[in-house]
Amino acid sequence: METLLIVDDDVSLLETLTMHFEDIEQDGQPRYQVFTATSAAAGLRAAQENMPSVVILDMMLPDRTGLEIIEEMKGLCGDARIILVTAYHDMETTIRAMKAGAFDYIHKPFPDPAALDLVVERALEYRQLSRRADEVHRENPVVRLGDIVGTSPSMQQLVKEIGKVTGSAATVLITGESGTGKELIARVIHNYSYDEARPFIGINCSAIVDTLLESELFGHEKGAFTGAVAGKPGKFEMAEDGTVFLDEIGDMSLMLQAKLLRVLQEREFERVGGVKRVKLRARVIAATHRTLSDEVAQGRFREDLYQRLKVITLFIPPLRERREDISLLVTHMLERINEKVHKRVTRVPQEVMERLTLLPWRGNVRELENVLTRAVVLAPGDVLRGDDLPTLEAPPGPDAHRAPGTAGAMFAAPAVDDVSLIPTLEEAERQLIARAMAVTKGHKGRTCQILGISRPTLERKLQKFGLAQGQGPQVHPYPVKDAS
Repeated sequence: METLLIVDDDVSLLETLTMHFEDIEQDGQPRYQVFTATSAAAGLRAAQENMPSVVILDMMLPDRTGLEIIEEMKGLCGDARIILVTAYHDMETTIRAMKAGAFDYIHKPFPDPAALDLVVERALEYRQLSRRADEVHRENPVVRLGDIVGTSPSMQQLVKEIGKVTGSAATVLITGESGTGKELIARVIHNYSYDEARPFIGINCSAIVDTLLESELFGHEKGAFTGAVAGKPGKFEMAEDGTVFLDEIGDMSLMLQAKLLRVLQEREFERVGGVKRVKLRARVIAATHRTLSDEVAQGRFREDLYQRLKVITLFIPPLRERREDISLLVTHMLERINEKVHKRVTRVPQEVMERLTLLPWRGNVRELENVLTRAVVLAPGDVLRGDDLPTLEAPPGPDAHRAPGTAGAMFAAPAVDDVSLIPTLEEAERQLIARAMAVTKGHKGRTCQILGISRPTLERKLQKFGLAQGQGPQVHPYPVKDAS
């Protein structure tokens, strides 16, 4: 018989749950012996006296919160699993609860008693599997949650997993499509893992040529190669006892994969051209939009490194699989975008929100932010206009869902099947920049926002295409849709 302690100030709920669990039998015998308490103090006393296997603990109690007593409860109950219960959907509290060592975090009213039964049974199963383990979970102060937005089941599960991951220094692999926010998740893990501020060093493995990536990661000594006029520490060294974030690790060459594997195994490395061993003190978080198991099968990624990375894997669901989060994301992003572009677009008509919810969002959260940024920049007042959003009728294809003003929507398809009318990619880019400059009346900052590029990149392309100030945009005769 398992001992179950339920701590909740709702007396009627206590009676209902007590009857429910006492009616459950196993092999003809009662499965649970149930104890109850209506306050934090009474719950702690009951825990000390009865040594429960599982505790169902309400978040809001008359004298203290569930979060405040979870450490004491764990100390009194040994390896008991604690399930926190609340009527509030609070994402930050969810992370804090999971980080503090709660087995699970569920909301009431319970949709189905069977759902609660499943959580309790799973808690008992995990308790049986880890009876020999001496698990110590210490709650760290919250740094900040970041910009994780969503109440969908998949995001709630992801938040719970993040809370568990922050309690260790293990290497983490974050997977998900491009634009889902893998770096954001990495930063949240970093922020919640430490009491004090520590370095977060990110590097995009696909953005640096292979010959320089090794130097970027491990540093180099003076004279190690042509141009190395002085020694330079690498990202691993600069991260000190913080976090190194390796984005798009699936694009790393096999040679560097071998070196990274050795570093992760030995927790030491050498600068390029050096002989001194440097200790790796930082935590490593990697991310990729590729399916690494497929890359291993194709011989493009080392299986031993994949096995080393995938011990803790977090998957970020694509936006199209959590459409219920889109309205929350829109509200959240509009606040940030308004501040960035100095506008006050705060009203979103229902039909506009419905269209945003139905769009395919192949570029995920990043695409949503780019579309909203463009719409805010072009909005004449405080209302987000449907005219500035992508259309649902766009044909399939990588660019079909983009907002008017981006390459996929600005250039109309030829009326006849004449290949000669299709511009080259370079000409299409030139026309796109020219049209964006025309829409913003030459405002380079807003042009960068619409195109999703940096100011230096825009300046280089203006010079390249002869669109710099004083030269004037020269629009190709190929038909272009008006972006206004």
